[in-house]
Amino acid sequence: MFIRRIGIDLGTCNSLVFVPKKGVVLNEPSVVAVDIDENKILAVGKEAKEMTGRTPENIVVYRPLKDGVIADFRVTEAMIKYFISKTKPKFQFLKPELIISVPAGITSTEKRAVVEAATLAGAKNAYIAKEPVLAAIGAGIPIHTCSGHLIVDIGGGTTEVAVISLGGIVTFSSIRVAGDKMNVAVSEYIKKKHNLAVGEQTAEEVKIKVGTALCESKERVVEIRGRDLVSGLPRSVKISSNEVCEAITDVLEEIIQAIKMVLRDTPPELSSDIMDKGMVVSGGGGLLRNLDRLISKKTGVPCFLADESLFCVAKGTGAVLENLDVYKKSVMSKKK
Repeated sequence: MFIRRIGIDLGTCNSLVFVPKKGVVLNEPSVVAVDIDENKILAVGKEAKEMTGRTPENIVVYRPLKDGVIADFRVTEAMIKYFISKTKPKFQFLKPELIISVPAGITSTEKRAVVEAATLAGAKNAYIAKEPVLAAIGAGIPIHTCSGHLIVDIGGGTTEVAVISLGGIVTFSSIRVAGDKMNVAVSEYIKKKHNLAVGEQTAEEVKIKVGTALCESKERVVEIRGRDLVSGLPRSVKISSNEVCEAITDVLEEIIQAIKMVLRDTPPELSSDIMDKGMVVSGGGGLLRNLDRLISKKTGVPCFLADESLFCVAKGTGAVLENLDVYKKSVMSKKK
């Protein structure tokens, strides 16, 4: 079966590939390993992520997307090429059409870079769609109705907050504070409090296993290993969920400020709709334990976590691909 259309949720941390009638067919880290001496790409995705922090000096592990936009053009192109080749059958010579998600606050230069990278990677046409709209479609929100819907999409590099009505974004805020900043905050906290240097992957593991947005009476604990900053020798320590909560408080506060700013700029009619229905949280960062409760407590607006929140944007690209004509005007812009 030929694959004519592919949707890519091009994330800072993970990228997901959606094919109509098949669903999410690929979920891999947005990581590429490059041999600097030979100027050659060695690995992409899971294989490259496993190399993080373990490479000799001639091999560099890149994350070509920073804060949701392209930081390294050539490496991003290679990554998109890898996603296309992994998805499409070997004997297919037809180039597929791509829909790629981008942050709402992206500049026109950054948009062009995404489209150009996709075209050079082997796409027939490349469309781009704004993440909050795709996340809302993927979360099952009826975006074409005239009532207001508030979506908060927390990814790895960016948090997108948007009020959507009649198929378009009424007001939005796109901040470059999300899951990655939480990982950095956890790693800095462990360094200061326990005198232990840990890698980004370890910090992320701690956040996923015991992270919480609100302090808990019954703490969970995880044991981690790192390098002692005094002796320089390996050492292990136990980190509790409330310590992670303390470490990421400032990052969460920035996300909540962005939500409050969007709520302040929302027209009164749409504000009352949002109070009735509440807001929806999507994205991998939304999976942080108790985050919906914290947002609800700080804003006074009911907050719900979307089903399969990690896949919302990818599912949104799928819905758009299946109804390209319906969404063509409101969601996409295409540059050739």
